[in-house]
Amino acid sequence: MLKGKKILLGVTGSIAAYKSLLLIRLLVKEGAEVKVVMTPAAKDFVTPLSLATLSKHPVLLDLFEGDVWANHVELGRWADLLLIAPLSCNTLAKMAQGLCDNLLMATYLSAVCPVVVAPAMDEDMWKHPSTKANLERIQGYGNHVIPVEKGELASGLYGDGRMAEPEAILAYVEGLLTGQVHLTEGKEQDLSGGAQKQDLAGKKALVTAGPTYEAIDPVRFIGNHSSGKMGLAIARELADRGALVDLVLGPSSLDANYPGITVHKVVSAEEMYNACLTIFPGVNIAIMSAAVADFRPSAPAGEKIKKKDMHRFSKQA
Repeated sequence: MLKGKKILLGVTGSIAAYKSLLLIRLLVKEGAEVKVVMTPAAKDFVTPLSLATLSKHPVLLDLFEGDVWANHVELGRWADLLLIAPLSCNTLAKMAQGLCDNLLMATYLSAVCPVVVAPAMDEDMWKHPSTKANLERIQGYGNHVIPVEKGELASGLYGDGRMAEPEAILAYVEGLLTGQVHLTEGKEQDLSGGAQKQDLAGKKALVTAGPTYEAIDPVRFIGNHSSGKMGLAIARELADRGALVDLVLGPSSLDANYPGITVHKVVSAEEMYNACLTIFPGVNIAIMSAAVADFRPSAPAGEKIKKKDMHRFSKQA
């Protein structure tokens, strides 16, 4: 879907910079030409050599390298899209104030293409009033912000602030460059049907989806053929309408990565129950669409059961 598209990827100083490697690979696989601009701090988290190898272009670091000037104006005009992922709190503040002290900021201020950012920071930084103000300011400039996800953070805490997964960023970029999403007056719109509803903005939702597998032994389980498609569709609709969604997903082959959705993968009914207990107190909406198993073995075996011994199915899940 991105064949022939030119994407300039900005990488800033965040532990999430390692995800940039996978993001480049996904973009290139979809046919995009990718060039990378790093901030000086980003080199502490990911090497220019790794980024250059995957993008197949030299990584750009400084405004001047020897006697050569990196033409940031040309870079900003070359790209069909400037994608900054991860966006650190520091670079966000610079974007909001229009500071220009490195090549990435010079390129950003010169860019005439759409700009998409995927923030990454710890929860307390993410929730700070100045961060919120800076995000609102850069959105007011016409930039697109991909929502952060909830999960384990570099500090060891669990909460909001994780950069969206590369697959979710790819989906967002494809939607933007194929004309399905654009930005007008600070609000996302769907070109196929007018303004996208944001009636759930600020709300949090819990959705369960997929089957559960109840272990008989290390090899066998009781389960069902639920795919999780309905629950995932519900979660995506909630996210599209502005909600932050926690999706508790049983075993499924679906790609559940999507902006605004945090996925919690579980296997058994008990794991799903415990995950929901943790999430439920903090949500405004709960939709239980999982196909939870009706029964589970009363005493799962620690070793594979011989066929002649399989008779222990009594305890209800």
